[in-house]
Amino acid sequence: MKKIYLLAGALLLTIWLSSCSDDENGNSGNDSENQTTEMPDWYYTGGQLGTAYLATSNAFEQPTTPVEENAEMTQRFKNGEQLFEKMFMSTHSGVRCGLGPTYVRSSCIHCHPGYGHGKRNPAGSFETNSVGNGCLLVVYNPDNDAYVTWLAGMPQGHAVEPFKAPLDESKVIITWKKYTDEWGNKFPDGETYDLEYPEVTMSPDAVYAYNQGAIKDLGNYKVLLESTIGIYGTGLLDAITDDDLKAQYAKEEQDGYLPNGINPAFFKNGEWVKLYSNQKGTDVNPDFADKYEEHPYRFTYALSRGPLMDAAGINALWNITNVTRSNRRYHYGDAAGSYTVASANDPEVQAGYQKYIEQVDPNKNHPTWHAGNYADKEEVAAAITAYLNSKELDVEMDDEDFLDFAVWHRGLAVPAARNVNDPDVLKGKELFSQIGCAYCHRPSWTTGDDNYYDPNGFFSKGDSRLPKYPNQTIWPYSDMVQHKLYMENDIRTGWCRTTPLWGRGLHQMCTGSATADRLHDNRARTTLEAIMWHGNAKSDARHTIEQFRELSKEERDAIIKFIDSI
Repeated sequence: MKKIYLLAGALLLTIWLSSCSDDENGNSGNDSENQTTEMPDWYYTGGQLGTAYLATSNAFEQPTTPVEENAEMTQRFKNGEQLFEKMFMSTHSGVRCGLGPTYVRSSCIHCHPGYGHGKRNPAGSFETNSVGNGCLLVVYNPDNDAYVTWLAGMPQGHAVEPFKAPLDESKVIITWKKYTDEWGNKFPDGETYDLEYPEVTMSPDAVYAYNQGAIKDLGNYKVLLESTIGIYGTGLLDAITDDDLKAQYAKEEQDGYLPNGINPAFFKNGEWVKLYSNQKGTDVNPDFADKYEEHPYRFTYALSRGPLMDAAGINALWNITNVTRSNRRYHYGDAAGSYTVASANDPEVQAGYQKYIEQVDPNKNHPTWHAGNYADKEEVAAAITAYLNSKELDVEMDDEDFLDFAVWHRGLAVPAARNVNDPDVLKGKELFSQIGCAYCHRPSWTTGDDNYYDPNGFFSKGDSRLPKYPNQTIWPYSDMVQHKLYMENDIRTGWCRTTPLWGRGLHQMCTGSATADRLHDNRARTTLEAIMWHGNAKSDARHTIEQFRELSKEERDAIIKFIDSI
């Protein structure tokens, strides 16, 4: 283990920095001053290769050791950082061009302020123009828990003229409602807490395709909020082996400790029921020409994504902005194609389409996108349809920029744990395991060889252009498995992957949020609230919460301090 020297005073710090070797440098401020402290393993949350040693407002923005030690990766990381931070534009040439024609946000940082988890949405209309609103709308049919087909999975509230936004965000209303649990929001010793949750309503006329008559009946639908995840450390989670993930599922299924068991949609009787593949013709298994390579789902609350190279930010870089690249030469849109029908037959879209498409394709390399006679409504409608449905769109983000972004994304480190020698934190750590929190919030994993896989086929297996994290002991505090908490107005399907806790105690400092913004929809304003939302009688965490309630306030505070330190 490394050693860290903690010294008071600027002069002594200067002397220390000039005399210590690189591998002695660490994070200061975790222990008493003027002493040498050997740090525990769990201090190095991302292992020796994936831990950063800042606890400041840019703690989530730091590169991992493999990036820092490679000059080319360092430069690419910086370039990728700019792609993440700066807005994309609706221009058709130049840096960060290609926004739209419909889009969710104009930049990545809109959803991930400070590179972390999105901020809590205030009451009122769903407004996504400001940086920090990291919540997306989940619009689904409660009869079968499936996403509706008449909006994109991540509904788009913006468009480039002459196109119109598929969703009018001003007609989506968020209301925060108070909730009282079975204990009256009170511990046996008299301490009280507040709980509240978001309720979202959306009138049918918020949907453009419905207003245009392209959809006659929206059917039964419900709207929920779901926040973005923190993206730091996702490269380390990607390095956990498929076999180790399977072993974790099998262990929990065999243990039978959790009332709701394992989600049978993913795993049953010791075997995977469903695995992830990208069946776009780019990831055919070379050993089986007719079979796509498959891997476990591991990312997002809903476990909707597998390997990182087709998950989290890598995918969102395309579908949030609708900026095409060589492995995504089509628009992101609704499954039913209702937006295309509505746009193609909208007189106002038709009127502005010629000017738009002549900027997109000035040399008419795609003849079907252009109408021979723009006075002929049917010809214009056919051209609009051909453009919106095209699978051969011109590349807007070149391969070098995408490589830069991928290096940055996979190269983000995890902040080291804080206050690791504080007696209260150590007591909280002990109690965290003692009452059962550590069963789902599994403290550590050891990564494999990290010969990562790209379902899109852009990167070869273990491509040396991206950072790798082999054989690292990491401390995400997640079992990577879904569980049920039965919260009021719960997540779609009720199944939610255990959120990694690493770094979350720095959320407010890094994002500037006034609240801790925990759980899948940021309903918990404090860590205590997040804990108590686990307490439903049918929750997988019920027994743990019953034990938590019986602790003294001092002991409960110690657990919270520990959680906020990891």
